[in-house]
Amino acid sequence: MPLTNGDIPATTQTQLAAGQDLIDPTTAVQFLENEYKHQDGLDVHTLLDSKTHGGLTYNDFLVLPGYIGFPASDVALDTPVTKRISLKTPLLSSPMDTVTEHSMAIHMALLGGLGVIHHNCSAEDQAEMVRKVKRFENGFILDPVVLSPTTTVGEAKQLKEKWGFGGFPVTENGTLRSKLIGMITTRDIQFHPDPSDPVTSVMSTDLVTAPSGTTLTEANAVLSKSKKGKLPIVDSNHNIVSLLSRSDLMKNLHYPLASKLPHSKQLICAAAIGTRPEDKQRLQILADAGLDIIVLDSSQGNSIFQIEMIKFIKDQYPGLDVIGGNVVTVAQAANLIAAGVDGLRIGMGSGSACITQEVMAVGRPQAASVFNVSSFAARFSVPCIADGGIQNVGHIVKGLALGASTVMMGGLLAGTSESPGNYFVSHEGKLVKAYRGMGSIDAMEDKKAGSGAKGTIKSDAGKARYFSEGDRLLVAQGVSGSVLDRGSVTKFVPYLLAGLQHSLQDMGMKSLKALREGVNNGDVRFELRTVSAQAEGNVHGLHSFDKKLYS
Repeated sequence: MPLTNGDIPATTQTQLAAGQDLIDPTTAVQFLENEYKHQDGLDVHTLLDSKTHGGLTYNDFLVLPGYIGFPASDVALDTPVTKRISLKTPLLSSPMDTVTEHSMAIHMALLGGLGVIHHNCSAEDQAEMVRKVKRFENGFILDPVVLSPTTTVGEAKQLKEKWGFGGFPVTENGTLRSKLIGMITTRDIQFHPDPSDPVTSVMSTDLVTAPSGTTLTEANAVLSKSKKGKLPIVDSNHNIVSLLSRSDLMKNLHYPLASKLPHSKQLICAAAIGTRPEDKQRLQILADAGLDIIVLDSSQGNSIFQIEMIKFIKDQYPGLDVIGGNVVTVAQAANLIAAGVDGLRIGMGSGSACITQEVMAVGRPQAASVFNVSSFAARFSVPCIADGGIQNVGHIVKGLALGASTVMMGGLLAGTSESPGNYFVSHEGKLVKAYRGMGSIDAMEDKKAGSGAKGTIKSDAGKARYFSEGDRLLVAQGVSGSVLDRGSVTKFVPYLLAGLQHSLQDMGMKSLKALREGVNNGDVRFELRTVSAQAEGNVHGLHSFDKKLYS
Protein backbone atom coordinates (compact mmCIF):
# COMPACT_ATOMS: atom_id res chain seq x y z
CA MET A 1 0.00 0.00 0.00
CA PRO A 2 1.16 3.62 -0.50
CA LEU A 3 2.85 5.18 2.52
CA THR A 4 0.81 7.48 4.80
CA ASN A 5 1.81 10.90 6.11
CA GLY A 6 2.73 9.35 9.43
CA ASP A 7 5.37 7.21 7.75
CA ILE A 8 7.02 10.06 5.85
CA PRO A 9 9.58 12.50 7.34
CA ALA A 10 8.26 15.99 7.99
CA THR A 11 10.51 17.48 5.34
CA THR A 12 8.44 15.73 2.64
CA GLN A 13 5.00 16.84 3.88
CA THR A 14 4.91 19.74 1.46
CA GLN A 15 5.54 17.42 -1.45
CA LEU A 16 2.77 15.08 -0.34
CA ALA A 17 0.40 18.01 0.07
CA ALA A 18 1.10 18.84 -3.56
CA GLY A 19 -0.23 15.44 -4.58
CA GLN A 20 2.99 13.49 -4.82
CA ASP A 21 2.99 9.86 -3.63
CA LEU A 22 6.41 9.13 -2.15
CA ILE A 23 7.14 5.39 -1.95
CA ASP A 24 10.22 3.43 -0.95
CA PRO A 25 12.05 2.76 -4.27
CA THR A 26 12.82 -0.83 -3.26
CA THR A 27 9.10 -1.61 -3.39
CA ALA A 28 8.70 -0.45 -7.00
CA VAL A 29 8.12 -3.94 -8.37
CA GLN A 30 5.57 -4.83 -5.71
CA PHE A 31 3.89 -1.48 -6.19
CA LEU A 32 3.63 -2.13 -9.94
CA GLU A 33 2.14 -5.59 -9.41
CA ASN A 34 -0.26 -4.70 -6.60
CA GLU A 35 -1.22 -1.03 -6.84
CA TYR A 36 -0.21 0.57 -10.13
CA LYS A 37 -3.13 0.20 -12.51
CA HIS A 38 -1.43 1.38 -15.70
CA GLN A 39 0.01 -1.17 -18.16
CA ASP A 40 2.35 -0.12 -20.93
CA GLY A 41 1.25 -0.82 -24.47
CA LEU A 42 -1.54 -3.01 -25.78
CA ASP A 43 -2.34 -6.67 -25.58
CA VAL A 44 -2.43 -8.49 -28.91
CA HIS A 45 -6.24 -8.55 -29.12
CA THR A 46 -6.51 -4.79 -28.66
CA LEU A 47 -3.66 -4.22 -31.10
CA LEU A 48 -5.24 -6.32 -33.85
CA ASP A 49 -8.79 -5.01 -33.36
CA SER A 50 -9.57 -4.08 -36.96
CA LYS A 51 -12.64 -2.08 -35.93
CA THR A 52 -10.39 0.28 -33.99
CA HIS A 53 -7.09 0.28 -35.86
CA GLY A 54 -7.89 -1.19 -39.26
CA GLY A 55 -5.85 -3.95 -40.82
CA LEU A 56 -2.23 -3.80 -39.67
CA THR A 57 0.96 -5.03 -41.25
CA TYR A 58 4.37 -5.63 -39.68
CA ASN A 59 5.64 -2.03 -39.87
CA ASP A 60 2.59 -0.70 -38.02
CA PHE A 61 3.61 -1.86 -34.54
CA LEU A 62 6.47 -2.78 -32.22
CA VAL A 63 6.86 -5.34 -29.43
CA LEU A 64 7.69 -3.78 -26.06
CA PRO A 65 10.81 -5.01 -24.22
CA GLY A 66 10.75 -7.27 -21.19
CA TYR A 67 13.37 -8.38 -18.64
CA ILE A 68 16.71 -9.84 -19.74
CA GLY A 69 17.84 -12.60 -17.39
CA PHE A 70 19.68 -14.95 -19.75
CA PRO A 71 22.12 -14.86 -22.69
CA ALA A 72 20.72 -14.74 -26.23
CA SER A 73 22.36 -18.08 -26.98
CA ASP A 74 19.95 -19.74 -24.50
CA VAL A 75 16.91 -18.85 -26.60
CA ALA A 76 15.38 -22.03 -28.08
CA LEU A 77 13.98 -21.72 -31.61
CA ASP A 78 12.55 -25.21 -32.11
CA THR A 79 9.02 -25.16 -33.50
CA PRO A 80 6.50 -27.33 -35.35
CA VAL A 81 6.03 -26.95 -39.10
CA THR A 82 3.28 -29.60 -39.32
CA LYS A 83 1.35 -31.63 -36.77
CA ARG A 84 3.99 -34.37 -36.84
CA ILE A 85 7.23 -32.66 -37.87
CA SER A 86 9.20 -30.04 -35.93
CA LEU A 87 12.25 -28.01 -36.90
CA LYS A 88 15.12 -26.59 -34.85
CA THR A 89 14.67 -23.17 -36.49
CA PRO A 90 11.51 -21.42 -37.78
CA LEU A 91 12.71 -20.44 -41.28
CA LEU A 92 11.38 -21.74 -44.62
CA SER A 93 12.23 -20.84 -48.21
CA SER A 94 9.40 -20.27 -50.63
CA PRO A 95 8.50 -22.64 -53.51
CA MET A 96 9.39 -20.07 -56.17
CA ASP A 97 11.49 -20.86 -59.22
CA THR A 98 13.95 -18.08 -58.37
CA VAL A 99 14.25 -19.19 -54.73
CA THR A 100 14.15 -22.91 -54.01
CA GLU A 101 15.63 -25.81 -55.92
CA HIS A 102 17.72 -28.63 -54.44
CA SER A 103 20.70 -26.48 -53.37
CA MET A 104 18.52 -24.10 -51.33
CA ALA A 105 16.49 -27.01 -49.91
CA ILE A 106 19.65 -28.81 -48.82
CA HIS A 107 21.21 -25.83 -47.11
CA MET A 108 18.00 -24.65 -45.44
CA ALA A 109 17.59 -28.15 -43.98
CA LEU A 110 21.24 -28.27 -42.86
CA LEU A 111 20.72 -24.97 -41.04
CA GLY A 112 17.68 -26.27 -39.18
CA GLY A 113 14.94 -24.89 -41.43
CA LEU A 114 13.18 -26.19 -44.52
CA GLY A 115 13.24 -25.47 -48.24
CA VAL A 116 10.13 -26.08 -50.36
CA ILE A 117 11.08 -27.09 -53.91
CA HIS A 118 9.06 -25.26 -56.59
CA HIS A 119 6.96 -27.05 -59.21
CA ASN A 120 7.44 -24.75 -62.19
CA CYS A 121 9.23 -27.63 -63.92
CA SER A 122 8.50 -31.16 -65.05
CA ALA A 123 7.56 -33.74 -62.43
CA GLU A 124 10.71 -35.71 -63.24
CA ASP A 125 12.95 -32.67 -62.70
CA GLN A 126 11.24 -31.88 -59.41
CA ALA A 127 11.56 -35.49 -58.24
CA GLU A 128 15.24 -35.46 -59.16
CA MET A 129 15.71 -32.44 -56.89
CA VAL A 130 13.92 -34.28 -54.08
CA ARG A 131 16.25 -37.26 -54.50
CA LYS A 132 19.30 -34.99 -54.32
CA VAL A 133 18.07 -33.61 -50.99
CA LYS A 134 17.33 -37.05 -49.57
CA ARG A 135 20.68 -38.44 -50.69
CA PHE A 136 22.70 -35.50 -49.44
CA GLU A 137 23.04 -36.56 -45.84
CA ASN A 138 22.44 -39.99 -44.43
CA GLY A 139 23.52 -42.25 -41.61
CA PHE A 140 23.91 -45.59 -43.31
CA ILE A 141 23.25 -45.08 -47.02
CA LEU A 142 20.99 -48.04 -47.66
CA ASP A 143 20.77 -47.58 -51.44
CA PRO A 144 24.23 -46.40 -52.56
CA VAL A 145 25.00 -45.94 -56.24
CA VAL A 146 27.01 -49.06 -57.16
CA LEU A 147 29.23 -49.49 -60.22
CA SER A 148 30.02 -52.64 -62.17
CA PRO A 149 33.53 -53.67 -63.34
CA THR A 150 32.59 -52.64 -66.89
CA THR A 151 31.64 -49.07 -65.95
CA THR A 152 34.03 -46.64 -67.63
CA VAL A 153 35.88 -43.73 -66.06
CA GLY A 154 33.86 -41.38 -68.27
CA GLU A 155 30.59 -42.83 -67.00
CA ALA A 156 31.80 -42.47 -63.40
CA LYS A 157 32.53 -38.78 -64.06
CA GLN A 158 29.01 -38.33 -65.42
CA LEU A 159 27.57 -39.95 -62.30
CA LYS A 160 29.58 -37.55 -60.15
CA GLU A 161 28.09 -34.58 -62.04
CA LYS A 162 24.60 -36.05 -61.66
CA TRP A 163 24.71 -36.86 -57.95
CA GLY A 164 27.22 -34.30 -56.66
CA PHE A 165 29.55 -36.89 -55.09
CA GLY A 166 32.27 -39.09 -56.58
CA GLY A 167 32.72 -42.03 -54.19
CA PHE A 168 31.17 -45.25 -55.52
CA PRO A 169 31.60 -48.90 -54.50
CA VAL A 170 32.39 -51.36 -57.30
CA THR A 171 30.91 -54.86 -57.05
CA GLU A 172 31.21 -58.04 -59.10
CA ASN A 173 27.83 -57.65 -60.81
CA GLY A 174 27.25 -53.91 -60.29
CA THR A 175 24.46 -54.24 -57.74
CA LEU A 176 23.94 -53.90 -54.03
CA ARG A 177 24.43 -57.11 -52.02
CA SER A 178 27.05 -58.44 -54.39
CA LYS A 179 30.76 -58.93 -53.62
CA LEU A 180 32.67 -55.69 -53.06
CA ILE A 181 35.85 -55.53 -55.18
CA GLY A 182 36.87 -51.88 -54.91
CA MET A 183 36.00 -48.20 -54.40
CA ILE A 184 36.15 -45.29 -56.84
CA THR A 185 36.85 -41.79 -55.52
CA THR A 186 36.98 -38.38 -57.16
CA ARG A 187 40.78 -38.46 -56.95
CA ASP A 188 40.87 -41.72 -58.91
CA ILE A 189 38.98 -40.38 -61.92
CA GLN A 190 39.54 -36.63 -61.86
CA PHE A 191 42.73 -36.53 -63.94
CA HIS A 192 42.64 -39.96 -65.57
CA PRO A 193 43.50 -39.39 -69.25
CA ASP A 194 41.38 -42.09 -70.91
CA PRO A 195 37.63 -41.92 -70.13
CA SER A 196 37.05 -45.25 -71.88
CA ASP A 197 39.12 -47.21 -69.36
CA PRO A 198 37.12 -49.40 -66.96
CA VAL A 199 36.91 -48.24 -63.36
CA THR A 200 38.73 -51.42 -62.31
CA SER A 201 41.91 -49.93 -63.75
CA VAL A 202 41.86 -46.97 -61.34
CA MET A 203 39.77 -48.10 -58.33
CA SER A 204 41.18 -48.54 -54.85
CA THR A 205 41.31 -52.10 -53.53
CA ASP A 206 42.92 -51.32 -50.15
CA LEU A 207 39.59 -50.99 -48.36
CA VAL A 208 38.51 -50.48 -44.77
CA THR A 209 35.13 -52.12 -44.14
CA ALA A 210 32.84 -52.83 -41.20
CA PRO A 211 30.68 -55.93 -40.67
CA SER A 212 26.91 -55.90 -41.04
CA GLY A 213 25.29 -55.19 -37.69
CA THR A 214 27.76 -52.43 -36.79
CA THR A 215 25.94 -49.55 -35.10
CA LEU A 216 26.13 -46.04 -36.49
CA THR A 217 28.21 -44.89 -33.53
CA GLU A 218 30.66 -47.76 -34.01
CA ALA A 219 30.82 -47.17 -37.76
CA ASN A 220 31.49 -43.45 -37.26
CA ALA A 221 34.35 -44.36 -34.89
CA VAL A 222 35.89 -46.68 -37.51
CA LEU A 223 35.50 -44.06 -40.21
CA SER A 224 36.97 -41.26 -38.10
CA LYS A 225 40.09 -43.35 -37.39
CA SER A 226 40.60 -44.34 -41.02
CA LYS A 227 41.92 -42.11 -43.77
CA LYS A 228 39.15 -43.17 -46.13
CA GLY A 229 36.22 -41.12 -47.38
CA LYS A 230 33.73 -43.99 -47.37
CA LEU A 231 33.13 -46.97 -45.13
CA PRO A 232 31.42 -49.94 -46.86
CA ILE A 233 29.33 -52.19 -44.61
CA VAL A 234 29.64 -55.83 -45.73
CA ASP A 235 28.09 -59.16 -44.75
CA SER A 236 29.98 -62.38 -43.95
CA ASN A 237 30.49 -63.07 -47.68
CA HIS A 238 31.93 -59.60 -48.27
CA ASN A 239 28.78 -58.47 -50.09
CA ILE A 240 28.13 -54.75 -49.65
CA VAL A 241 24.88 -53.99 -47.80
CA SER A 242 25.24 -50.25 -47.07
CA LEU A 243 27.72 -47.36 -47.00
CA LEU A 244 28.84 -44.60 -44.63
CA SER A 245 30.37 -41.32 -45.80
CA ARG A 246 33.01 -39.19 -44.07
CA SER A 247 31.42 -36.06 -45.53
CA ASP A 248 28.18 -36.99 -43.75
CA LEU A 249 30.10 -37.37 -40.51
CA MET A 250 31.54 -33.87 -40.95
CA LYS A 251 28.10 -32.45 -41.74
CA ASN A 252 26.83 -33.87 -38.45
CA LEU A 253 29.57 -31.91 -36.68
CA HIS A 254 29.15 -28.66 -38.62
CA TYR A 255 25.34 -28.62 -38.80
CA PRO A 256 24.02 -29.79 -35.42
CA LEU A 257 20.60 -28.19 -36.04
CA ALA A 258 19.98 -30.02 -39.33
CA SER A 259 16.34 -30.89 -40.03
CA LYS A 260 16.17 -34.68 -40.07
CA LEU A 261 13.46 -37.23 -39.52
CA PRO A 262 13.75 -38.91 -36.11
CA HIS A 263 14.00 -42.43 -37.58
CA SER A 264 16.71 -41.63 -40.15
CA LYS A 265 19.65 -39.33 -40.82
CA GLN A 266 18.15 -38.04 -44.06
CA LEU A 267 17.31 -34.38 -44.46
CA ILE A 268 13.63 -33.45 -44.39
CA CYS A 269 12.41 -32.47 -47.85
CA ALA A 270 9.30 -30.53 -48.86
CA ALA A 271 7.97 -29.78 -52.34
CA ALA A 272 5.01 -27.95 -53.83
CA ILE A 273 2.35 -29.17 -56.21
CA GLY A 274 -0.87 -27.74 -57.61
CA THR A 275 -4.42 -28.94 -57.13
CA ARG A 276 -5.31 -30.19 -60.61
CA PRO A 277 -5.93 -33.85 -61.53
CA GLU A 278 -2.53 -34.15 -63.22
CA ASP A 279 -0.88 -33.13 -59.95
CA LYS A 280 -1.88 -36.51 -58.53
CA GLN A 281 0.55 -38.11 -60.99
CA ARG A 282 3.24 -35.62 -59.96
CA LEU A 283 2.56 -36.44 -56.32
CA GLN A 284 3.15 -40.15 -56.92
CA ILE A 285 6.50 -39.42 -58.57
CA LEU A 286 7.53 -37.16 -55.67
CA ALA A 287 6.42 -39.68 -53.06
CA ASP A 288 8.49 -42.37 -54.79
CA ALA A 289 11.49 -40.01 -54.60
CA GLY A 290 11.17 -39.87 -50.79
CA LEU A 291 9.27 -36.62 -50.18
CA ASP A 292 8.29 -35.87 -46.54
CA ILE A 293 6.02 -32.80 -46.76
CA ILE A 294 3.76 -31.74 -49.61
CA VAL A 295 2.75 -28.08 -49.93
CA LEU A 296 -0.37 -27.32 -51.93
CA ASP A 297 0.56 -24.19 -53.82
CA SER A 298 -2.32 -21.85 -54.55
CA SER A 299 -2.76 -18.11 -54.21
CA GLN A 300 -6.27 -18.71 -52.81
CA GLY A 301 -6.44 -22.01 -50.97
CA ASN A 302 -10.12 -22.08 -50.09
CA SER A 303 -11.27 -23.96 -53.19
CA ILE A 304 -12.98 -27.23 -53.99
CA PHE A 305 -9.83 -28.23 -55.89
CA GLN A 306 -7.63 -27.96 -52.81
CA ILE A 307 -10.12 -29.48 -50.40
CA GLU A 308 -10.51 -32.55 -52.62
CA MET A 309 -6.72 -32.80 -53.05
CA ILE A 310 -6.17 -32.69 -49.27
CA LYS A 311 -8.67 -35.50 -48.73
CA PHE A 312 -7.08 -37.53 -51.54
CA ILE A 313 -3.56 -37.18 -50.09
CA LYS A 314 -4.62 -38.00 -46.54
CA ASP A 315 -6.40 -41.09 -47.82
CA GLN A 316 -3.82 -42.35 -50.31
CA TYR A 317 -0.57 -41.10 -48.72
CA PRO A 318 -1.05 -41.19 -44.93
CA GLY A 319 2.70 -40.94 -44.38
CA LEU A 320 2.90 -37.54 -46.09
CA ASP A 321 2.24 -34.34 -44.16
CA VAL A 322 0.13 -31.82 -46.10
CA ILE A 323 0.39 -28.04 -45.82
CA GLY A 324 -2.56 -26.17 -47.31
CA GLY A 325 -3.10 -22.57 -48.33
CA ASN A 326 -2.74 -19.82 -48.93
CA VAL A 327 -5.36 -18.41 -46.57
CA VAL A 328 -5.91 -15.10 -44.75
CA THR A 329 -9.28 -15.56 -43.06
CA VAL A 330 -10.66 -17.89 -40.43
CA ALA A 331 -13.38 -19.10 -42.82
CA GLN A 332 -10.76 -20.15 -45.37
CA ALA A 333 -8.70 -21.90 -42.71
CA ALA A 334 -11.69 -23.76 -41.27
CA ASN A 335 -12.43 -25.50 -44.57
CA LEU A 336 -8.85 -26.70 -44.99
CA ILE A 337 -8.56 -27.80 -41.35
CA ALA A 338 -11.79 -29.77 -41.72
CA ALA A 339 -10.33 -31.43 -44.83
CA GLY A 340 -7.36 -32.65 -42.77
CA VAL A 341 -4.36 -30.36 -43.33
CA ASP A 342 -1.30 -30.80 -41.13
CA GLY A 343 -0.26 -27.16 -41.53
CA LEU A 344 -1.41 -23.87 -43.05
CA ARG A 345 0.31 -21.22 -45.13
CA ILE A 346 -0.90 -17.67 -44.42
CA GLY A 347 -0.61 -14.72 -46.78
CA MET A 348 -2.21 -13.19 -49.85
CA GLY A 349 -0.69 -10.29 -51.72
CA SER A 350 2.00 -9.39 -49.15
CA GLY A 351 5.06 -10.72 -50.99
CA SER A 352 7.59 -8.24 -52.33
CA ALA A 353 7.00 -9.37 -55.94
CA CYS A 354 3.22 -9.77 -55.58
CA ILE A 355 0.58 -7.32 -56.81
CA THR A 356 -2.55 -9.35 -56.03
CA GLN A 357 -3.96 -6.77 -53.61
CA GLU A 358 -3.41 -3.98 -56.11
CA VAL A 359 -4.79 -5.77 -59.18
CA MET A 360 -7.50 -8.01 -57.67
CA ALA A 361 -8.51 -5.87 -54.68
CA VAL A 362 -8.44 -9.12 -52.70
CA GLY A 363 -6.15 -10.03 -49.80
CA ARG A 364 -5.41 -8.85 -46.29
CA PRO A 365 -2.61 -7.05 -44.44
CA GLN A 366 -0.19 -9.69 -43.24
CA ALA A 367 -0.16 -8.98 -39.49
CA ALA A 368 -3.96 -9.19 -39.33
CA SER A 369 -3.92 -12.37 -41.44
CA VAL A 370 -1.33 -14.15 -39.32
CA PHE A 371 -2.92 -13.33 -35.99
CA ASN A 372 -6.50 -14.21 -36.89
CA VAL A 373 -5.76 -17.43 -38.76
CA SER A 374 -3.09 -18.76 -36.40
CA SER A 375 -5.25 -18.03 -33.33
CA PHE A 376 -8.04 -20.11 -34.84
CA ALA A 377 -5.77 -22.90 -36.12
CA ALA A 378 -4.09 -23.25 -32.72
CA ARG A 379 -7.36 -24.59 -31.32
CA PHE A 380 -6.92 -27.59 -33.63
CA SER A 381 -3.12 -27.90 -33.12
CA VAL A 382 -2.47 -26.92 -36.74
CA PRO A 383 0.85 -25.03 -37.11
CA CYS A 384 0.87 -21.98 -39.38
CA ILE A 385 3.45 -20.49 -41.74
CA ALA A 386 3.57 -16.69 -42.12
CA ASP A 387 4.24 -16.45 -45.84
CA GLY A 388 5.14 -13.09 -47.35
CA GLY A 389 6.08 -9.58 -46.30
CA ILE A 390 9.32 -10.63 -44.58
CA GLN A 391 11.94 -7.95 -45.26
CA ASN A 392 14.16 -8.20 -42.18
CA VAL A 393 14.70 -9.89 -38.82
CA GLY A 394 12.07 -7.69 -37.17
CA HIS A 395 9.38 -8.94 -39.52
CA ILE A 396 10.31 -12.54 -38.71
CA VAL A 397 9.94 -11.75 -35.01
CA LYS A 398 6.57 -10.08 -35.47
CA GLY A 399 5.18 -12.95 -37.57
CA LEU A 400 6.17 -15.41 -34.86
CA ALA A 401 4.86 -13.15 -32.07
CA LEU A 402 1.46 -13.04 -33.77
CA GLY A 403 1.15 -16.81 -33.64
CA ALA A 404 2.92 -18.27 -36.66
CA SER A 405 5.06 -21.32 -35.94
CA THR A 406 7.39 -20.57 -38.86
CA VAL A 407 7.94 -17.88 -41.48
CA MET A 408 8.45 -18.35 -45.22
CA MET A 409 10.79 -16.09 -47.18
CA GLY A 410 11.08 -15.45 -50.91
CA GLY A 411 12.80 -12.23 -51.88
CA LEU A 412 14.94 -12.20 -48.73
CA LEU A 413 16.63 -15.44 -49.86
CA ALA A 414 16.47 -14.97 -53.64
CA GLY A 415 19.77 -13.07 -53.71
CA THR A 416 21.79 -15.82 -52.02
CA SER A 417 24.22 -18.04 -53.88
CA GLU A 418 22.08 -21.13 -53.22
CA SER A 419 19.06 -19.74 -55.09
CA PRO A 420 18.59 -20.72 -58.77
CA GLY A 421 19.96 -18.56 -61.54
CA ASN A 422 23.09 -16.55 -62.20
CA TYR A 423 24.32 -13.25 -60.87
CA PHE A 424 24.59 -10.23 -63.15
CA VAL A 425 25.60 -6.59 -62.78
CA SER A 426 22.77 -4.05 -62.67
CA HIS A 427 22.77 -0.68 -64.40
CA GLU A 428 23.98 0.84 -61.12
CA GLY A 429 26.96 -1.50 -61.08
CA LYS A 430 25.63 -3.69 -58.26
CA LEU A 431 25.69 -7.49 -58.19
CA VAL A 432 22.12 -8.82 -58.39
CA LYS A 433 20.08 -11.94 -59.16
CA ALA A 434 16.78 -12.27 -61.02
CA TYR A 435 13.68 -12.61 -58.84
CA ARG A 436 10.05 -12.85 -59.87
CA GLY A 437 6.66 -13.50 -58.38
CA MET A 438 4.96 -16.72 -59.44
CA GLY A 439 2.04 -14.58 -60.63
CA SER A 440 4.25 -12.60 -63.02
CA ILE A 441 3.72 -12.97 -66.75
CA ASP A 442 7.20 -14.49 -67.08
CA ALA A 443 6.41 -17.23 -64.56
CA MET A 444 2.95 -17.97 -65.96
CA GLU A 445 4.34 -18.16 -69.51
CA ASP A 446 6.99 -20.63 -68.32
CA LYS A 447 9.96 -18.49 -69.29
CA LYS A 448 12.83 -20.29 -67.64
CA ALA A 449 14.36 -18.66 -64.58
CA GLY A 450 15.68 -21.48 -62.41
CA SER A 451 18.73 -23.65 -62.98
CA GLY A 452 17.28 -27.05 -62.18
CA ALA A 453 15.01 -27.60 -65.16
CA LYS A 454 16.69 -28.25 -68.48
CA GLY A 455 15.29 -26.93 -71.74
CA THR A 456 11.65 -25.88 -71.95
CA ILE A 457 9.81 -26.05 -68.66
CA LYS A 458 6.97 -28.55 -68.90
CA SER A 459 4.61 -27.16 -66.30
CA ASP A 460 1.55 -24.96 -65.96
CA ALA A 461 2.33 -24.37 -62.29
CA GLY A 462 2.40 -20.58 -62.59
CA LYS A 463 -0.98 -20.45 -64.29
CA ALA A 464 -2.55 -23.12 -62.07
CA ARG A 465 -1.52 -21.33 -58.90
CA TYR A 466 -3.67 -18.37 -60.00
CA PHE A 467 -6.41 -20.46 -61.67
CA SER A 468 -5.40 -19.08 -65.09
CA GLU A 469 -4.97 -22.25 -67.18
CA GLY A 470 -6.80 -21.90 -70.45
CA ASP A 471 -7.21 -18.14 -70.11
CA ARG A 472 -6.78 -16.35 -73.44
CA LEU A 473 -5.48 -13.31 -71.62
CA LEU A 474 -3.19 -13.63 -68.60
CA VAL A 475 -3.66 -11.11 -65.80
CA ALA A 476 -0.43 -10.61 -63.87
CA GLN A 477 -0.51 -10.86 -60.08
CA GLY A 478 3.25 -10.52 -59.71
CA VAL A 479 6.25 -8.74 -61.15
CA SER A 480 9.74 -9.65 -62.37
CA GLY A 481 12.79 -7.86 -61.04
CA SER A 482 16.10 -8.40 -59.31
CA VAL A 483 17.48 -8.49 -55.77
CA LEU A 484 20.86 -7.60 -54.35
CA ASP A 485 23.47 -10.27 -53.68
CA ARG A 486 23.29 -11.54 -50.09
CA GLY A 487 26.10 -14.09 -50.23
CA SER A 488 25.57 -17.64 -49.03
CA VAL A 489 22.66 -18.77 -46.86
CA THR A 490 25.28 -20.48 -44.68
CA LYS A 491 26.13 -16.99 -43.42
CA PHE A 492 22.88 -15.12 -44.02
CA VAL A 493 20.55 -17.56 -42.24
CA PRO A 494 22.74 -17.72 -39.08
CA TYR A 495 22.57 -13.91 -39.04
CA LEU A 496 18.76 -14.08 -39.14
CA LEU A 497 18.72 -16.68 -36.35
CA ALA A 498 21.10 -14.68 -34.15
CA GLY A 499 18.95 -11.59 -34.63
CA LEU A 500 15.86 -13.60 -33.72
CA GLN A 501 17.49 -14.88 -30.53
CA HIS A 502 18.54 -11.37 -29.49
CA SER A 503 15.04 -10.07 -30.16
CA LEU A 504 13.46 -12.71 -27.93
CA GLN A 505 16.09 -11.92 -25.30
CA ASP A 506 14.99 -8.26 -25.39
CA MET A 507 11.42 -9.41 -24.79
CA GLY A 508 12.51 -11.68 -21.93
CA MET A 509 11.33 -14.80 -23.74
CA LYS A 510 13.56 -17.92 -23.70
CA SER A 511 11.75 -19.81 -26.47
CA LEU A 512 9.21 -19.46 -29.23
CA LYS A 513 6.80 -21.44 -27.08
CA ALA A 514 7.25 -18.95 -24.24
CA LEU A 515 6.75 -16.08 -26.69
CA ARG A 516 3.41 -17.48 -27.87
CA GLU A 517 2.29 -18.05 -24.28
CA GLY A 518 3.37 -14.54 -23.30
CA VAL A 519 1.42 -12.99 -26.15
CA ASN A 520 -1.68 -15.04 -25.39
CA ASN A 521 -1.75 -14.19 -21.67
CA GLY A 522 -0.99 -10.51 -22.20
CA ASP A 523 2.51 -10.45 -20.70
CA VAL A 524 4.01 -9.52 -24.08
CA ARG A 525 2.78 -6.05 -24.99
CA PHE A 526 2.68 -4.10 -28.22
CA GLU A 527 2.68 -0.47 -29.33
CA LEU A 528 1.23 1.07 -32.48
CA ARG A 529 3.58 3.13 -34.66
CA THR A 530 2.64 6.29 -36.45
CA VAL A 531 4.33 7.19 -39.73
CA SER A 532 6.58 9.55 -37.77
CA ALA A 533 7.45 6.78 -35.32
CA GLN A 534 8.39 4.49 -38.20
CA ALA A 535 10.68 7.18 -39.58
CA GLU A 536 12.21 7.68 -36.13
CA GLY A 537 12.88 3.95 -35.81
CA ASN A 538 14.80 3.84 -39.07
CA VAL A 539 18.08 5.49 -40.03
CA HIS A 540 17.59 9.25 -40.15
CA GLY A 541 19.50 12.51 -39.94
CA LEU A 542 22.70 11.16 -41.52
CA HIS A 543 24.42 12.61 -44.55
CA SER A 544 25.41 9.08 -45.62
CA PHE A 545 25.74 5.66 -44.04
CA ASP A 546 26.76 2.08 -44.74
CA LYS A 547 24.11 -0.44 -43.66
CA LYS A 548 26.19 -3.55 -43.04
CA LEU A 549 24.00 -6.17 -41.38
CA TYR A 550 26.55 -8.75 -40.23
CA SER A 551 30.20 -9.74 -40.45
